[in-house]
Amino acid sequence: MRRLLIAGNWKMNCGPYDAAELLEGLKTKKAEVDEHVDVLVCPPFVSIGMAVKYLYDTDIQVGAQNLHFEENGAFTGEISGSMLAESGCNYVIVGHSERRQYFGETDESVNKRTQIALEHKLAPIICVGESLEERQKDEHFELVKDQITAALKGISETNALDVVIAYEPIWAIGTGETATPEQAQVMHEYIRTVISDIYSNETAEQINILYGGSMKPANAHELLSQPDVDGGLIGGASLDADSFSEIITIAEELS
Repeated sequence: MRRLLIAGNWKMNCGPYDAAELLEGLKTKKAEVDEHVDVLVCPPFVSIGMAVKYLYDTDIQVGAQNLHFEENGAFTGEISGSMLAESGCNYVIVGHSERRQYFGETDESVNKRTQIALEHKLAPIICVGESLEERQKDEHFELVKDQITAALKGISETNALDVVIAYEPIWAIGTGETATPEQAQVMHEYIRTVISDIYSNETAEQINILYGGSMKPANAHELLSQPDVDGGLIGGASLDADSFSEIITIAEELS
């Protein structure tokens, strides 16, 4: 049975001081988490050390928001997989829609980042999803299939078991819009079928597929109740200890 994964993506929020305050609140409310639920926060790079420090004696893990696909070198402003692993990260987000939109991330670079993450025992959370225009043109299924296929190119079936997929309906990120539970389930089920075609049904049934489109306490129960929704990649709600803790509690009740 797949464990639910609740992952907080802080994006470009919370430097070390603000992170300490948020982490203290989260630690107070959710230092212990149900054994069937995994919880993760992904702070900006400058706050990873603070997160590791605050959460070392809790059930909450730490991840990063991006990594470079080279081990080291003249790449000003970049962070390598070995640096993240050494810093105490267990996960890393790869190919977030904002990275694709604003920083030129491509399917090819997502694949390279996925491979290097796995080499360093970092579980990659691979983001896929469509814009409103692509959905309206009925291109969303093919687009997501292409993104997944490209991201997993050259990844062995054994290593694929450490991969997490996050479905981001881009039209629902930061807009106040949310895919209905039924829309989310249809796409998540389709993603599992794509993974099954690449590897096997057995592997597809073991991989977590998260919903990444404005999950909050008000809609978390309905979304997490869907059979192929295995958790959430939480943006805004993860910046509030009460809201994030409430989503974790909902996941615990459903696990």
